[in-house]
Amino acid sequence: MNYVNSIIETIGNTPLIKLNRITAEIDALVMAKVESFNPGNSVKDRMALKMIEDAEASGLLKSGGTIVEGTSGNTGMGLALAAIVKGYKLICVSNDKQSKEKFDVLRAVGADVIVCPTDVEPEDPRSYYSTSKRIASETPNSWYANQYDNPSNAQAHYETTGPEIWNQTDGKITHFVVGVGTGGTISGVGKYLKEKNPKIKIWGIDTFGSVFKKYHETGIFDQNEIYPYTTEGIGEDILPKNVDFSVIDLFEKVTDKDAAVFTRNLAKSEGIFAGNSCGAAIKGLLQLKKHLKKTDVVVVLLHDSGSRYIGKIYNDEWMKSKNFLT
Repeated sequence: MNYVNSIIETIGNTPLIKLNRITAEIDALVMAKVESFNPGNSVKDRMALKMIEDAEASGLLKSGGTIVEGTSGNTGMGLALAAIVKGYKLICVSNDKQSKEKFDVLRAVGADVIVCPTDVEPEDPRSYYSTSKRIASETPNSWYANQYDNPSNAQAHYETTGPEIWNQTDGKITHFVVGVGTGGTISGVGKYLKEKNPKIKIWGIDTFGSVFKKYHETGIFDQNEIYPYTTEGIGEDILPKNVDFSVIDLFEKVTDKDAAVFTRNLAKSEGIFAGNSCGAAIKGLLQLKKHLKKTDVVVVLLHDSGSRYIGKIYNDEWMKSKNFLT
């Protein structure tokens, strides 16, 4: 009989799918690593399970304990699946920028969800960074996952996502493109691929309102770079420890409008129903096409499923309200 023992055993081994229409203007072979095939429908399943397993091994997470995490939604879903299987409670702290669907899904799988305001400084006690830390300190037998600084985040991608991409491309990959939020995916995959072939280029996709690109290029953390944006899942107003700038060759910024429009284009042109940051990754790659040649092999990672953006990116009225659609 062919079966697995629980849902968490289905994490990983996601497909690599050739893109045809949306990247037609790029001469290189472009393939998408489609992470919505994970059981929680996002790349975050990988690191959520790894963080929990490492916390268990180190004694930080104990039987019957409560997991606390600040999340834009996808990490929370990954943690929720593992928490169900392993018998933990889960408290997710998020911000009001995220789609309603993300909160509904988290509640559907048994997580408590606390929503904080978006437009406050990270140090503000109302921020979801500060609130998640406070809840963890006040909750008995709890563990704060802290995906931003937890090394298990990047390590999960070093151990799984990177090797999968290397093997699926038969070692022929020349460029890896991915949106950057906590930094775990780009840093873990980037480290693995650079060890295999130092010539592989690692490109991070950023958003306007985030500090990554300027910091990478100048070493300056510029507060003037920080302002509200609608793109979900990428960009930061802090520098997470999981962002290993040494393995990233460049950052490219994509506008909120382009991220939203290209997310919808991806569904209509390729049949890949993906999330907000996926459109940003595709548009960022197109903006960088001049750096590519016909013999290149490009892998762009698509983080999550479009099912979490039905009320926003895939809703005409919402798109019109943001002047993303006329």
